[in-house]
Order: sequence, then C-alpha cells, then structure tokens
Amino acid sequence: MTEDAPSAIGAGIFVGVLGVLIKYVGVVGLIAGYDPEKVTDEEGLADFIGTNALYVAVLTVCVGVLELQPSTVDSEWYWIVFVLAIVVIAVRMIRGARRYESTSERNNTN
Repeated sequence: MTEDAPSAIGAGIFVGVLGVLIKYVGVVGLIAGYDPEKVTDEEGLADFIGTNALYVAVLTVCVGVLELQPSTVDSEWYWIVFVLAIVVIAVRMIRGARRYESTSERNNTN
C-alpha cells in the first residue's frame, strides 16, 4: 500500500499547518462551528483545538511513514489504531471545546 503513503503524509502536513495556524497564530475562524458570541476564552479554545489538530497531524504522518516501510506492507494493524485514535481525539475535541463556551449558551442548547 505504498501508494497511500504520499497522500497520508500530505494530509498530515496539511492538518499540521491548520493546527499551527489555530494554536500559534490564533486563527479561530478555522474551527468548525466557531461562534464568537458563544466563546468566553478564545485563546484557550485556540490552544486546545490547535494542540489536538497537531496530534491528528502527527498520527497521520506516522501512518504515511509506516506505509513506506516494507515490513508493514501486508499489515493493516496501524490503520485500525489510527482510526480508533482519531475517533477518540475527535470526541475529546468536541467535548473539551464546550469548556470555552459561556454557561448560558450551554444551558440554552441542552
């Protein structure tokens, strides 16, 4: 499956650039569902989401590198680990982002 390696590495670099823009530059407009009227701590949200995006980027690049290794060509275990890790990080991001919303907005959505 070495043909998947460049795609995975490229996707990881792209997500990494987005993570850097969010975390270090503060471009919170890149965050899906971002509403400036609901967010109480924009810096905290940018740090949290940006860091998790960088985790996703590292995992994606690692999968691409594993795809290049001849010893892993017939093995798919790392794809299963990758998918599970991405699901866990996504749930963490969704639930954790709620900390940065105003409590009145959270009560209105429940």
